[in-house]
Amino acid sequence: MNKGHNFLPFIEVVEWHDQPAPVMMWKVPDEDREIKNGAKLIVREGQSSMFLTQGTVADIFEAGTHVLQTENIPILSRLKGWKHGFESPFKADVFYFARKQFVSLKWGTPAPVLLRDPQFGQVRIRAFGSYNVRISNVERFFREYAGISAMLTIKDFEAKLRDYIAPKFAEALADLQVPVLDIARNFSVLNSQIEPLIQPYFEDFGVSITQFTVSSVSLPDQVNEYFDKVTGMNMVADDTARFRDFNTSLAIGSPDNSVSGDVQQGVGLGLLIKEMQSAPAAPVLPANDAAKPSSNDITASLLQLKKLFDAELIDEKEYKDKKTELLSKL
Repeated sequence: MNKGHNFLPFIEVVEWHDQPAPVMMWKVPDEDREIKNGAKLIVREGQSSMFLTQGTVADIFEAGTHVLQTENIPILSRLKGWKHGFESPFKADVFYFARKQFVSLKWGTPAPVLLRDPQFGQVRIRAFGSYNVRISNVERFFREYAGISAMLTIKDFEAKLRDYIAPKFAEALADLQVPVLDIARNFSVLNSQIEPLIQPYFEDFGVSITQFTVSSVSLPDQVNEYFDKVTGMNMVADDTARFRDFNTSLAIGSPDNSVSGDVQQGVGLGLLIKEMQSAPAAPVLPANDAAKPSSNDITASLLQLKKLFDAELIDEKEYKDKKTELLSKL
């Protein structure tokens, strides 16, 4: 003990009473002092405490107040080179661990993940999300990750795992063989499938993942363009012809369009004729009952047909065929 400091010769109470929120592990500073035999160890709810001596884990204590006696920590008496008796102070490094849940940690793919897709072939995607964790195995966490650091924060852990999660996410996604369009459509299903595949990699560090979320996926431009087209088609109809007609009617009906009102009416007539052509044929009536169109109706239809042709809304063959059909009814 240094004479310039007012330290007690032995540690009589061991506790972590001022626990910062971001800290996962903290080593009790001892200034090379020894722990008095019979000292009290206070472990609060949401904490665990571990004793390390001569590089060996001596014991792990959970929440409660514990009396530290060497007979209560049998491994101390078995360690080679331990020179004190049961009534003497002993030297040990004491670590505290936060057992609470750490939430909203961020992850992402620093480089695009390459996937094989049945529709688009090899596709590169980026993904981002969040996850929640808690320390589930103190000794494994200490051995596999923390080491002998005096303090470890969640930010240190998050930075360490960020580059580790990305390849594991890619492996899990490849195992699932989820088409890229399904990835973009249903994140909730993807999350439920990915989480159990990611979990084993966290357990290797003595950590349990309580939630793993994919919040966004960045798809290649060509996939986004295809996705937008399919969505647009579904909003109108299932067949390409009606999609084209819909766009034509929108363009003609726009107030900014310079096409005359007569032509707009002609387009409407053309679409109507097209619908009539696609409808089931009406039953043939006897000659006496068949109603023939008047010459005035046919003349009006011919005029409308000519306007459609002049506006280049139908080609020459369509114009001639329909004209011949109308003339045959005179």
